[in-house]
Amino acid sequence: MPELPEVETTRRGIAEYVEGHRVNAMRVRQRRFRVPVPDGLEQRIEGECFGTLLRRAKYLLLPIAGGHLLWHLGMSGSLRLTQADEPLRKHDHIDLDLSSGWQLRYHDPRRFGFVDFIEGNPLDDTRLASLGPEPLSAAFTAELLAAKAKDKRVAIKSFIMDNAVVVGVGNIYANEALFMAGIDPRKPAGQVSDAALTLLVMAIKDVLTAAIAQGGTTLRDFVSGQNTPGYFAQQLRVYGRGGEPCIRCECRLEQVVIGQRATVFCPQCQR
Repeated sequence: MPELPEVETTRRGIAEYVEGHRVNAMRVRQRRFRVPVPDGLEQRIEGECFGTLLRRAKYLLLPIAGGHLLWHLGMSGSLRLTQADEPLRKHDHIDLDLSSGWQLRYHDPRRFGFVDFIEGNPLDDTRLASLGPEPLSAAFTAELLAAKAKDKRVAIKSFIMDNAVVVGVGNIYANEALFMAGIDPRKPAGQVSDAALTLLVMAIKDVLTAAIAQGGTTLRDFVSGQNTPGYFAQQLRVYGRGGEPCIRCECRLEQVVIGQRATVFCPQCQR
């Protein structure tokens, strides 16, 4: 599914063409998503201008008069810029015609994403209020991670994928960060040393920063807001490489399941 870098890539890709521009029209061809499109949303936002686009975890926040559009891409959704006369594809469910001359089009084959409207402060919404810190913010530190990990028996990989601990560390990036930090993904979080957690925080920041810079991870269903695929998959060190040699020591990479997610690691480099 689209992860934090993919969502951030989308935000950056569409921002120039959305921010400060008016919604001339909104068309909803399908209202049945994980959260149904609110009745009357089209009339509520038509004629209004968007403010500065924000991202919280994997949610996009589009400020508009009286509140925010809260958009989640779900498992296979994408927001991309199109021309109004571009032919519809199957699963193109929502269009926003903008005064910039572009159309913002939502595509979602599985319909696990959604768009909702939040009045007031969006961070008070129950879907956002309980989230942990942003991984690229100053609030995400080794000291914070150590405090949260104390006495925890859960595997460190599952721990860092918990959005209450830190947001946006999806399966791909958890695999990569743990390899960079040299930590066995099966190790109980409470048994990881402070020194190793310091390396892990740096690795998480590095791998997410690199993924954003390169446009996200190439997934079958993901394209950026400017309709281009991501390229971070070319740089993956362990994810999807089970059974292949480690790029550091040439030991055979092992693949196991942790928290129902495929996990690849080097038994020699990750202790």
